[in-house]
Amino acid sequence: MKSEKEKMLAGEFYNASDKELVKERNYAKNLTFEFNHTKPSELGKAKELLGNLIVANGSFHIEASFNCDYGYNIEVGKNFYANYGCTILDINKVKIGDNVLLAPNVQIYTACHPTNPKERLSCKEFGKPIVIGDNVWIGGGAIICPGVKIGNNVTIGAGSVVIKDIPDNVIAVGNPCKVIKSI
Repeated sequence: MKSEKEKMLAGEFYNASDKELVKERNYAKNLTFEFNHTKPSELGKAKELLGNLIVANGSFHIEASFNCDYGYNIEVGKNFYANYGCTILDINKVKIGDNVLLAPNVQIYTACHPTNPKERLSCKEFGKPIVIGDNVWIGGGAIICPGVKIGNNVTIGAGSVVIKDIPDNVIAVGNPCKVIKSI
């Protein structure tokens, strides 16, 4: 029988009030709280805190404030930068490539909830992974929805809501986000 965490990572319905998951979310909340309250002069401490939370495959920088559910489901490549107000709901995997820039208030959501109100009230949810390729710039206030794959060499315009996959080498904008130009 699968644990609730195993179900969560498999993209199946799971119970978010599971004791192990609550403990892991609280751990992440405590680390992000501490990170968000470090002094700007404490860059080493801030990186150490985030290093205990996310998987970084090279240099990275995240501005406070930053919020996530678990942290351990977030993997970032080399030269990753997230500006102020980044939120990543990582109940499923979020894989971010090299040279990715997130403008202020970018939101990345893997979490999904049932559309049936009775099911939604049962504390069950599920998640879909998100993949962001290399050399991507995501504009301020953009929202990346569950299950989306963004290709390499992509620019996502500010305020866009990305609900479908975006191919390589394009500029995409809007709500819903659509390709407007090939690069």
